[in-house]
Amino acid sequence: MIRSLNLPASADDLSLSVLFSVPEGTPRGVVQLVHGMCEHKERYIPFIEWLTERGYACVIHDHRGHGASVKDSRDLGYFYDGGWRALVEDIRVVCDWAQQQFPGLDYTLFGHSMGSLAVRSFAKRYDSRLDRLFVCGCPADNPIKGVGKGLAKLYGSLRGWHFRPKLLQRLSFGSFNKPFEEEGWPAAWVCSDPDTLEAYHKDPLCTYRFTANGFYGLLGMMEDCYSPEGWRVDRPQMPVHFISGAEDPCRVSDEALRQAADLMRRVGYESVDVKLYPGMRHEILNETDRLTVWNDILTWLA
Repeated sequence: MIRSLNLPASADDLSLSVLFSVPEGTPRGVVQLVHGMCEHKERYIPFIEWLTERGYACVIHDHRGHGASVKDSRDLGYFYDGGWRALVEDIRVVCDWAQQQFPGLDYTLFGHSMGSLAVRSFAKRYDSRLDRLFVCGCPADNPIKGVGKGLAKLYGSLRGWHFRPKLLQRLSFGSFNKPFEEEGWPAAWVCSDPDTLEAYHKDPLCTYRFTANGFYGLLGMMEDCYSPEGWRVDRPQMPVHFISGAEDPCRVSDEALRQAADLMRRVGYESVDVKLYPGMRHEILNETDRLTVWNDILTWLA
């Protein structure tokens, strides 16, 4: 059964909206999921229920500026003053809570898309708390992220940090849907499953544009997780699994994904692997053949 609670966020007097589930008997381990940009925790409920039926306790929260972790609906896509650093520290808040509830259990952190940036920035600081890391739907390192941050800051100064810049949206994602335009959805690149696409496009918690504040934080977090500087690698043998759809435009190319994995090896992780799923797009957990992905994850967990 899925249960909910609220936890005080790491900054800004914000409240984090959290879901968790506990299996019957002693859990085999704990999986903390970290969702992506412009989505929310409820989209992961089917996967959480499936994992729980197989013995794993699960926990997921809405990022600041997402889902129910907002002070006002106008704050969707807004990271507040705490920015990306507070977003990463919010993951620690939830991790602290889960490890208090389930002390001593194997602990896995799973991040999708923007969440895959966040979990790497988390591991950069706190890998001693983790036994395993999944990097799912990894966005490629953007070589003009510094320019993007400058534009976001300019928009914030001139139009206010709640302004939602079309230009940054286009620069970040404008080309992603071109291979799938004939399908008629504005974001068909997200997934090939028609039911998932319909639900996604009808969901007001998925179809908004980020604020200047949000873009500034997103690109700052990308800078952090892709920088080889400042990593405190306490668990060099921690398995790091990069998983991606082979047709995910967010990865840009197979080579860019390999470079992301190579960075983790260079900073000191000894067990890093990459798996591509043919025919799948960005949200491999929601793809038509999602059970193949789910079962692979279960195998890695075990």
